[in-house]
Amino acid sequence: MPSIRFNRNRVKLNRLMGIRARLALLALILVAPLMLERARSLEGARTRQIALASEEFFALARQSADMQREVIMSVETVLKSTAYVRASATGISRSCDMMRASLPATLPWIRTLMIAGRDGRIQCSTNNQYVGLDFSDRPYFRGAQEARDFVFSDYLLSKPTHMPIVMAAYPVGAITGEPDAVMLASVNLEWMSKIMSNLGGRPGITAVLIDSEGTVLAAPADRTDLIGRPLDSVPLLSAVAETAMSSSKPTETMSFTAADGSKRAITFTRIADSGSRLIVSIDETRVTAAIDREIRNAYLQAGLVCLIVLLGALIAAEKLIVKPVSMLAATAKRFGHGHWSARVATKHLPSEFVPLAKSFNAMAAKLGQRERELVAANDRLTVMASIDMLSGLANRRGFQNRIDIEWTRAEQTGTDLSLLMIDVDHFKLYNDTYGHPEGDACLSRLGETLAQIADATMAFAGRYGGEEFCLLLPGMNAKQALEVGEHVRAAVLELELPHATSAHLCVTVSVGVASTRPNESLTPADLIEAADAALYAAKHRGRNTVVGHGFGDGFGDVSDDTRDVARAG
Repeated sequence: MPSIRFNRNRVKLNRLMGIRARLALLALILVAPLMLERARSLEGARTRQIALASEEFFALARQSADMQREVIMSVETVLKSTAYVRASATGISRSCDMMRASLPATLPWIRTLMIAGRDGRIQCSTNNQYVGLDFSDRPYFRGAQEARDFVFSDYLLSKPTHMPIVMAAYPVGAITGEPDAVMLASVNLEWMSKIMSNLGGRPGITAVLIDSEGTVLAAPADRTDLIGRPLDSVPLLSAVAETAMSSSKPTETMSFTAADGSKRAITFTRIADSGSRLIVSIDETRVTAAIDREIRNAYLQAGLVCLIVLLGALIAAEKLIVKPVSMLAATAKRFGHGHWSARVATKHLPSEFVPLAKSFNAMAAKLGQRERELVAANDRLTVMASIDMLSGLANRRGFQNRIDIEWTRAEQTGTDLSLLMIDVDHFKLYNDTYGHPEGDACLSRLGETLAQIADATMAFAGRYGGEEFCLLLPGMNAKQALEVGEHVRAAVLELELPHATSAHLCVTVSVGVASTRPNESLTPADLIEAADAALYAAKHRGRNTVVGHGFGDGFGDVSDDTRDVARAG
């Protein structure tokens, strides 16, 4: 009997001590010692949070410095590309046209591109205000001529507009090896300031970008009044102006006491390929003010948790613990599966979970932004890697990407796809007779002609390699492709480019045409091979002719010698 009574009481006790009651009891046991321990560790936590905040801000500074480097590198890349065009092109008018066409719309920090003669006078510009101005007295102009390398200027005022700018210069002589023109670009200081937007609006943070003379080039949006001022006149930074200017290390961090008595940590970061430095200063007192408030809030939250646990644990445990944990776990799972837009909704979360949710959301936003930046950077690099600089057409890699896309599209829609392979006749003799510079000019003219034909026929033109070009014709059947091939041959003949060693006494091309309707049994390589075989047949027939390959059922009857050459190819 006593044993039965004891077992019954134990069952009742277990029913009363469910999960909610156990959580309430556990909270009462843990809260009191935790509060005492929290008081002892509060100062240590404060110190760690200061270190974390400083690390975060300095990481933002490094990111801003890296982005400034990317801006300067992009300006250098554009100047080198336009310098190559200037060195390769014949005549200033053609150089100007190609320079204007080469200014990327995706680089809004470049205000103006210019070509200055060796005497420093602007020959042409994307902004006509600069044409005729003399830049020979500018140090960056002389420095680029002397060093034959990329030069980035200090803060200065634009000659025609008197607006604050910085200039970049790259001499064509770095390519040709002879004294020649200098490519110039004016850089938008507003964009350099926008890059620093992540450092603006933060209490206790002062950030500026200075040139080699100590003049402020850029600042966050809330401190643009500092632009153009010397560093030694900037409040709270004047005490370290001399140290910042004399520092030779790529990155240096130091602490000092400002004139107002505040303790500050400061970092100097040099910007590669220029004399610029990014300076970020942190007022530890103001930075920790927010942390101190968080600590006080933590005390209030701990007291509130105790009250809630004691009064409502039996009815609110699931809402306060189980549901938020499930929500965080579900969102983390979505984010882990690649859903970069996944975020934890903080509106209905308990306050204890809000800092975790905000940290998670901040991490998700940063990772998502980094993913987008990487995709954008890869897209830009892919485009740059797919263009042939000599002809202005797609290179072989760009052409291969496009034919794969058009092949898939034609296979899905059940439409025809045609390809022209175009080869310059006796081009080796042309180079031997006229020299490689004239050969390059000839290929450039052919590239322009093919680009015009591609625009008129909704085709895609590319340089396949050497003197061989290609023209991809989506939606065109064999007959239409042959007509376009004849148009290409006639257009090149009409250029009347002299070729003394050719039977026609001018530059001609041979064209091989292939057409098919893509299906699972064929590949793009088959279409390229067929067009190439037709090209060899055109060469075999005496050049300056167009030959279609009997690829699939596209051309019907094709002569035996064409098939023989195609098989030999």
